[in-house]
Amino acid sequence: MKKPDKKENVNLFFSAFLILAFIVCAHFFTQFTANLDATLGTVINICIYAVFGLLVFYATRVGDGKPVKRFSLLTLLVMVLPSLYIMIASVAKFMPLNNIFAGSAGAVSVITALAAVAFGYGIPYTFISGFELASDGEETTPEVLEGGVEADVLANTEGMTEANTKAQEPAGIAQEADGENTEA
Repeated sequence: MKKPDKKENVNLFFSAFLILAFIVCAHFFTQFTANLDATLGTVINICIYAVFGLLVFYATRVGDGKPVKRFSLLTLLVMVLPSLYIMIASVAKFMPLNNIFAGSAGAVSVITALAAVAFGYGIPYTFISGFELASDGEETTPEVLEGGVEADVLANTEGMTEANTKAQEPAGIAQEADGENTEA
């Protein structure tokens, strides 16, 4: 593992500071929502936790290079959609499992808060996985590796084709060739 340079240390410091500052601000927002309507307070608190998940994604995915963009259906199905259901079910009284996910008196239950953080983290993670290092002078084409399994497969198929051609020779010619080799 390489030692982080000065720029990476500064990025790590500001990421940690950003998370701590958000926690302090979120505390004041949750105190403010205690005086609001229960449904509106729950929605605001869920949004606060979702933004916290976004900040955690940012803090853990900071890096040099360009962002790697991809779509992860598995992340969408396993993390984002269930957490979205939990958040909606905690607010909508007509949905199944509302009594489990809903908090008391406008407060957000622990499972709803965790679902909101997972939702905030999962949305960008579904579309961006991290960062990829690329040199300034290099092309972005991947390096072709030689050897490995592909070389073994090619060697085996070449060996098999030589064996097949020998097997396809007439039996008499193969026996004559064997007989000549034994006499010499």
